[in-house]
Amino acid sequence: MSSTSSPSTPEVSKIVNDKIRNIAIIAHVDHGKTTLVDSMFRQSGILRDNEQLQERAMDSHDLERERGITILSKNTAIPYGEYKINVLDTPGHADFSGEVERVLTMVDGALLIVDAVEGPMPQTRFVLRKALSLGLKVVVVVNKVDRPAASPEKAIDKVIDLFIELGAGEEQLEFPVVYACGLDGTSTLDMSEPLTDLKPLLDTIIKEIPPPPGDKQGSLQLQVSTLDYNDYLGRIVVGRIRRGILKQGETISLVDREGKASQHRVTKLFGFQGLKRIEIDLAEAGDIVAVAGIPEVKIGETLCKLGELDPLPPIDIEEPTLKMTFSVNTSPLAGREGQFVTSRQIKDRLWKEVKSNISLRVEEGLTSESFIVSGRGELHLSILIETMRREGYEFQVSKPEVLLKTIDGVVHEPQEELLLDVPDENAGICIERLALRKGELQQMTSLNGRTMLEFRIPSRGLLGFRSDFIRMTRGQGLITAVFDKYVPHMGDISSPRNGVIVANEQGQTTAYALKNLEDRGTFFVHPRTTVYDGMIVGENNRQQDIRVNICKAKRLTNMRSATSDVLEVLSTPIEVTLEFGLDFIQGEELMEVTPESIRLRKP
Repeated sequence: MSSTSSPSTPEVSKIVNDKIRNIAIIAHVDHGKTTLVDSMFRQSGILRDNEQLQERAMDSHDLERERGITILSKNTAIPYGEYKINVLDTPGHADFSGEVERVLTMVDGALLIVDAVEGPMPQTRFVLRKALSLGLKVVVVVNKVDRPAASPEKAIDKVIDLFIELGAGEEQLEFPVVYACGLDGTSTLDMSEPLTDLKPLLDTIIKEIPPPPGDKQGSLQLQVSTLDYNDYLGRIVVGRIRRGILKQGETISLVDREGKASQHRVTKLFGFQGLKRIEIDLAEAGDIVAVAGIPEVKIGETLCKLGELDPLPPIDIEEPTLKMTFSVNTSPLAGREGQFVTSRQIKDRLWKEVKSNISLRVEEGLTSESFIVSGRGELHLSILIETMRREGYEFQVSKPEVLLKTIDGVVHEPQEELLLDVPDENAGICIERLALRKGELQQMTSLNGRTMLEFRIPSRGLLGFRSDFIRMTRGQGLITAVFDKYVPHMGDISSPRNGVIVANEQGQTTAYALKNLEDRGTFFVHPRTTVYDGMIVGENNRQQDIRVNICKAKRLTNMRSATSDVLEVLSTPIEVTLEFGLDFIQGEELMEVTPESIRLRKP
């Protein structure tokens, strides 16, 4: 490595805290990084004999546990002998790049975890590029070596190719390798030897990752990397002390992005031990701490010694690529299910999110009841929507749109790197559909009955593709996309979606009406579902929209027929999920989001 500190870190005169190691764990989604941290907890002996560790303990957010992905970056501390290893678990998905980038500024090295079968994947490329650009020391962990189709040698070859592709230097290519099975908590430095415990991995971290630079004799310097909130303590700042010493109870200066300083008292100072915060009296340069007592603070601002202002450069974050409009729900069913429904409540919640979610942008909309929210991708925005609806908010959102840029007088649009893993028989239809969306096939490989397809495609081309992809592959395909770069606008993309079936009156749907309309298309509603005029209740078989009376009841007579008591069997409707709705709506159509329901409608 040519450097072990980020470009924003000033040169220091000496290294302190040589018993501390600050590392980030970076990997593709579902390559086992959070499970590996669970095993590191057990190996360290931090748990009591009678203390149970919840599976995927670092995934503390409800959505993380449900989706099996890491959304929010989190840090913990693992004691190992006389050393303390600060571990930061980072999201593997590029939509949460803001979480990734600010975490990488707090560490001196990274564990790059790759699957022994799949090798590095697109999300691996994104996060690794960030780590290499910051000059971080990388230790490669080949995980899941116990899988039947595991090929650790091929995985390492792919990692070397990826390092070269990302412009790694000769020293960076000489990375140490550890082979592991995170689920079992075992590792080894040589595949010819049996896997034991995680001691080989932890020893490698101590040996290869440099201690944090920092002069504890200098004046205080701490950059805010993460924000948290506590009902009793208020706003809590998390960051690494770059220089100096921080004490509980002392008065410090906060320097904002404009260079303005304000004074605050450190009411509480916390260190980390396992998954817990422990109150401490003093912390030195190199350690990661949590600070309470600063009510108004933003990501990237700097805490300095009182009267000695020396702020660090703000954290550079990737710009948003998608935008959508959040507005007050105006449907006939508005206000029936949500607790927070007014424009003021929605605005306050969005501005609160911006304070900690630095990849997000919020602007005033065309009306006082609408707000333009920009994010890093569909997943980034959908997580925000799902979080808000679980908190009791009710609102409506528009179709996501890409953010265009004008560079040297030419309109540019974001381009994605797309990777599909599909059964062999579905490869042809996927290539055909993506060609219609301006997708360019870069690479195609086949192994064990499955085909890997790599594309370059405009972000616009992916809008609405995921739900179509699930149907094409019957749920057996895997899709991953990561932002690549801005390219000149690639022209119009024709919409492959058919027209929609729209209800023409308010009421409850009936089995009789649904049965009679089944030949018109596929429905999204069950019998006895409340609908209203303008609500989208299905997808038409043809290109045009149609309006139907889906609440029509069977006429009652005093005459019996031979089929009057025959049970009507209806086709199973499509469930309208959040992701399906964002993919499905087009043009001016809207998605109504409440704590209990997700509905699609015409404006």
